[in-house]
Amino acid sequence: MSKLPPPPPLHLLLLLLAVANVIPPTIIATASGGQTFKEAPKFYNSPSCPYLPSHDMCSKEAVHIAMTLDHSYLRGSMAAILSILQHSSCPENIRFHFIASPLTSAALHTTINSSFPYLRSQIYTFDTTPVCGLISTSIRSALDNPLNYARNYLGDVFPQCLSKVIYLDSDLILVDDVAELAATPLGENAVLAAPEYCNANFTSYFTPTFWSNPSLSLTFAGRKACYFNTGVMIIDLERWRLGDFTTKIVEWMELQKRMRIYELGSLPPFLLVFAGNIASVDHRWNQHGLGGDNFRGLCRDLHPGPVSLLHWSGKGKPWVRLDANRPCPMDALWAPYDLLRSPSALE
Repeated sequence: MSKLPPPPPLHLLLLLLAVANVIPPTIIATASGGQTFKEAPKFYNSPSCPYLPSHDMCSKEAVHIAMTLDHSYLRGSMAAILSILQHSSCPENIRFHFIASPLTSAALHTTINSSFPYLRSQIYTFDTTPVCGLISTSIRSALDNPLNYARNYLGDVFPQCLSKVIYLDSDLILVDDVAELAATPLGENAVLAAPEYCNANFTSYFTPTFWSNPSLSLTFAGRKACYFNTGVMIIDLERWRLGDFTTKIVEWMELQKRMRIYELGSLPPFLLVFAGNIASVDHRWNQHGLGGDNFRGLCRDLHPGPVSLLHWSGKGKPWVRLDANRPCPMDALWAPYDLLRSPSALE
């Protein structure tokens, strides 16, 4: 019998107690894809929050969050939404903008609304046909999901009235007020903001073919190009549309199909277009890598420093490991936000 990892150290248990004050949900909601989820509690604005009409999905005073939805990550999406609402001082002023494939969008949105009946949300269909022909195989098959590339097309998918969004992956939870993240200044020229990691080996994201070709490698000339994770981004959609950045990303993907210049899914085109030209976000908003090593799936601990967002980027997802009774210590921080109605769900 395999041995389970040791329990979290004391400082992690204290963090768990600080973030896991979820009000027990009571009503069962029926989900698509064979999953059933509990209804989440309703969260209310604090007295200092401005009043925003619930039907206004483009208000510049609202915090706009963009997420993709699919069956395999729906459980993670539910937990992420719950964590965002629970830790927000103005939860009624958050607007969720979901993206899904045409075949699943209606069922997934119904499931979301069943668990969050008071959620201010809208769902948009993303036709994956054009992008399917541009996807190159990567080190992990999950990275080849066409919905991973929806973030390239947000300026086209979302209505023109929507000017700024926070894009979030589904394998994360927030333990701080998302309004603080939304307030990140983009400066005069930046199209997006994200946590940067300048100590990472940036060259490893591209092939020797790329670096040996001066016409390609000079792309980064004069730029302090640092790795950043596209799972947590603040995007100015007005600047995105004006600069036609979807076309710029697609052009790199088309080149990739002709001569392999990178290895890792949807991230490298973003690095090629934006690395060195983004606004920085404090690292507390992306305690990333909790999914472990992509090859061996090893458990990861928190990075030093404060925590506002925990991100299970990497191969291992907390709901999968919890169901298999092989959790990593950090998965205990995700479990209180799990809305799945099943014997294995922690309540």
